[in-house]
Amino acid sequence: MASGPAGDDHELRAVLQDVASGYWMSMQDLLVRTQRADWAQWTYRTQVLGAASAGTTVVRTWHDEVPESVPATVMLARVAVERALRANRVGDGQHLEALWRTAKSACDSAANAAPDDPVPYICRLALAELDPAQAEEEHRRPPPDPQLFPGPWGLLDEVERRDPGNREAYHRITRFLLTRKGGTVAHQDFFTRWIAEWAPRGSALLVLPLYVAVERWRAMYEGHESLDATLYWVTDRALERARHAYEGWFVHTASRRLTVDMNYTAHALWAAQLYEPATEVFRAVGMYASPRPWLYLTGPGDRWERLFLDAHEGARAHGAERRAGPPPFRGHP
Repeated sequence: MASGPAGDDHELRAVLQDVASGYWMSMQDLLVRTQRADWAQWTYRTQVLGAASAGTTVVRTWHDEVPESVPATVMLARVAVERALRANRVGDGQHLEALWRTAKSACDSAANAAPDDPVPYICRLALAELDPAQAEEEHRRPPPDPQLFPGPWGLLDEVERRDPGNREAYHRITRFLLTRKGGTVAHQDFFTRWIAEWAPRGSALLVLPLYVAVERWRAMYEGHESLDATLYWVTDRALERARHAYEGWFVHTASRRLTVDMNYTAHALWAAQLYEPATEVFRAVGMYASPRPWLYLTGPGDRWERLFLDAHEGARAHGAERRAGPPPFRGHP
């Protein structure tokens, strides 16, 4: 079984190995080859590479060597934002302000260098997480629906102009709705319901409610092992979410499905006891399991890989039983 952020993107997986060794040329070659008109692939590859490069100087070295490189300028923004987010996660208040300023400047430079690229605005959306009080004006713009909260909606509009329905942008907004002062999973849930009303078939946004469902489950049950959490996954709402992701997204996208989205979909279908479609999604996942959401459902010391394999086998076995139907009736002679 293979895991990791690259999923089944073999080119990206190879480049990540070079980045870990401090080499930047394969990253440059990959991003130059990546069709920037295919914003979904461009967005995800830069996101993964930014996270992998944040603890290194590899992108700075690349930019110093090729200062006119637009991909390098965009990657500087990715790295700067990732560093600021990491500092916030670990409570490094001493360096956070400086990292935030550096990240904002890098985003501005990237937007100027690549005016048609959604990534610089996605990066600024990510920085909204560092402003839970919404002190920045761009983080408290009027919402697109009166039942939503003020937030970084202007930044989302900028992404929409460049890449409508960009997956990462809506994940970033969903994250912001939880981290803002007074934010709750219920606010995320309403937002994903709102998205489901207009997201087209085949859109990865239809998987977003599954992420929120896992977060709600964690808020309700994590640390309360005595509660029966299994019923959470077989409610009418859970069944609706699982079917909507499968029927609205999975069956309409024969390729370019992100591994993590497929893992969330497989989990939702398996947990909702929709075993036949779950088996189909597991088959598409193949050997490329992602730690999330499986690791959230295992206890301390348990291995999420075992749960993934057990779920895959269980779905296949239950699906086969249902297809076979009940055994024939054998009455008394």
